[in-house]
Amino acid sequence: MPSAFQLQCHFILIFLAASKGETRYLEVRDASEDEPFLLLSEDLKRELSAGQIYRRSLRCIDMLSIEGQFTFTADQLQLHCATFFIGEPEELITIDYDFVNIDCRGGDFLKVFDGWILKGEKFPSSLDHPLPTSQRYVDFCESGNIQRSIRSSQNVAMIFFRIHEPGNGFTITIKKNTNLFPCNVISQTPSGRFTMVIPHQHRNCSFSIIYPVVIKISDLILGHLNGLFLKKPSAGCAGVGDFVELLGGTGLDPSKMFPLADLCHSFHGSAQMKIGCDNTVLRMVSSGKHINRVTFEYHQLDLQEAENRKENSIEEFCFPSI
Repeated sequence: MPSAFQLQCHFILIFLAASKGETRYLEVRDASEDEPFLLLSEDLKRELSAGQIYRRSLRCIDMLSIEGQFTFTADQLQLHCATFFIGEPEELITIDYDFVNIDCRGGDFLKVFDGWILKGEKFPSSLDHPLPTSQRYVDFCESGNIQRSIRSSQNVAMIFFRIHEPGNGFTITIKKNTNLFPCNVISQTPSGRFTMVIPHQHRNCSFSIIYPVVIKISDLILGHLNGLFLKKPSAGCAGVGDFVELLGGTGLDPSKMFPLADLCHSFHGSAQMKIGCDNTVLRMVSSGKHINRVTFEYHQLDLQEAENRKENSIEEFCFPSI
């Protein structure tokens, strides 16, 4: 039985797929309990490839993974609205205010958050984001015309808004920019392959997969300096400034998840692990002294794999939730 968090996140990802186009553009691909995703139809793909600007209205609760111009117009009192934005791992989100008609003095607001918040939990966590939490919010009612364009630090962002008067609203344009060294990613899909590189930067990077998964690390380079690998401690990662950890939990914030495994030695080969948590995170901690890199692939854990619990799997915290 999926947990409440898993159902909420799967709803968001399903809503993401459905929100990529109008109803006439949606095609169902064998929508089952394990893979209830919708695909963009060829009609919308042809329109977008032709260079046309995609436009549509926003709902009070919405999600977007596509560039375009989007308008929200209140038809009634709207107190608790939010739009989630997500791109590919190597993309950043830019939000441009084209037109805003809200009553800030009357209690309306329109805020951008650099990341996602779900049930009070943040991604990226406060430990992994380059900005303090207070600076991750940009309030239109405070910044006004000073900051009309806001760019995210990772492939996800969101807006919160409250509008009291029917007819008021706003129009925004969403653009995507290439991020040469992606850090902090939420995967749009339950399977994929990714290489995370942190080049001489003192930062932490998390890759979040909101599914129980089988994850296979095929290449890990830590502490590489002038062609030589630095000597590592013989046991554990205590005191090591560069390492990778696998985390699992039932929320969105990596800092609140269970530590399942630490990797502090470079290797070439394959290390596979089954993680039955609602949310799985691969997190790289980097001292900034070296170029660190990890390559991994993942796919959603099915029931047969979950029941066949061999070595190299984590069971203590996560499998009971499947």
